[in-house]
Amino acid sequence: MAETLRTKASELLRLHQAPEILQVVNVWDAITAKVITDVPGTTALATASHSIAASLGYEDGENIPVDEMIASVGRIAAATHLPVSADLESGYGNPGETTRKAIGVGIVGANIEDQMRPLADAVNQMSEVVHAASTEGIDFVLNARTDAFLKGKDRDAGEVLADAIARGRAFLDVGATTVFVPGLLDEPTVTALVEGIGWNKVSVINVPGSLPPARLQELGVARISYGPWTQRVALTALADAAAALLAGGQLPEGTRPLN
Repeated sequence: MAETLRTKASELLRLHQAPEILQVVNVWDAITAKVITDVPGTTALATASHSIAASLGYEDGENIPVDEMIASVGRIAAATHLPVSADLESGYGNPGETTRKAIGVGIVGANIEDQMRPLADAVNQMSEVVHAASTEGIDFVLNARTDAFLKGKDRDAGEVLADAIARGRAFLDVGATTVFVPGLLDEPTVTALVEGIGWNKVSVINVPGSLPPARLQELGVARISYGPWTQRVALTALADAAAALLAGGQLPEGTRPLN
């Protein structure tokens, strides 16, 4: 188990450092992990905390008990041979211990949110994750998230950008692998983030209206994830199918028994 975990961690780190952009399609349970693992081109998986919480009846935002989240990501890790990065929100009050628990169930990377805490507190938060992972002896991938854009919609755009860059640099300085900057980002903003934080060091979420993966790779982005949007795709298909069935229709053609 320990050697397998080290191998998966090293592979996830390699994928983040490779010149090709890493795309991770977010999953939320064992069956979605199995389905996405079998999709050609999949090299790693990432969980979505929002989606896991929703599937278990909780609101997003650390309302799910930490042990339920750890159990959920552990089931996902056990359902695939690929490396898995877990969305651990802001660490559930103890980022270091939460990281250790996640590693204990097979997780080799994590998103940790700064939630725009004071910079010193956010840096300490990321440092706890890096230290916890180092004691486990694996090349853990910390995708340190800054919520500068998500929480800065009423602030000056230039100040928000500068804040994201400053936080990103500080997180890299304490050992983060990449800096996750979620939001609907246009090309000048992505360009500025890469210039300020570093080539192949910026991680983004793609949402409807985002730049395409090929362009993001040209701009120097390291990683793309999709957060809760993959679950929304699945739920939209389910709702549309249910509406068609209740209106007298049939199951969609081409539906496959993936479970």
